Amino acid sequence: MRKVYKSLFFDLDDTLLDTAQNNKACLEEIYADYHFDRHYDSFETFYDYYMPHNLMLWAKYRNHEIDRRALILGRLLHVLRPMGIDDEEYALRLNRDFLERSVKRNKIVDDAMEVLEYLRPKYRMFILSNGFREIQSQKLTNAGLMPYFEKIILSEDAAIQKPHKAIFDYALKNTNSRRRDSLMIGDCWEADIEGARLAGIDQLWFNPDMKPVGAFNPTYSIRTLREIKLIL
Repeated sequence: MRKVYKSLFFDLDDTLLDTAQNNKACLEEIYADYHFDRHYDSFETFYDYYMPHNLMLWAKYRNHEIDRRALILGRLLHVLRPMGIDDEEYALRLNRDFLERSVKRNKIVDDAMEVLEYLRPKYRMFILSNGFREIQSQKLTNAGLMPYFEKIILSEDAAIQKPHKAIFDYALKNTNSRRRDSLMIGDCWEADIEGARLAGIDQLWFNPDMKPVGAFNPTYSIRTLREIKLIL
């Protein structure tokens, strides 16, 4: 028998929006426009140098080891310093350019729109994201996803990031949702799945790459978003 939920909390980046591909396309534009090929022998070399460091900094940001400014500066200075550029203002201007480009990219994950159409008549739906305030709403709007969600809950508004329990408590309170009637849907094991479990909320792990589970089995696990229709 299916469990009945009333509130669905969706992660945004790489759960509904294909942020990895959207951002990669923006970085490729920046690589060309800023002539980074003067130092890096190819875009892939540049990207492979940037991305692991970026992911490491996001993990530190989630765990409150660094703040937003340190994240932004750290990820860009990492690729600028090998070119002899160690200028924070230049890095911040580059970040603004990157963000302006990123909100215009609207590639969504396969089946996302179909699944949201299926879910909309049955559930209250919300975004719960660690993304930055000034771009998440624009990204939702540009991708045509905004009408599906009652509210966007951001870590900057809650002053704490996923996976910490407090942001899930904040989300429940600010959407008038009950813990036992809620489901967290996301792709990030640490932020979305472990975080929801620690908050006493059921979890649906979107795991297209078939990564191994952590220390527990999530409530549900899927490889494609379309599988949600078999669960909800």
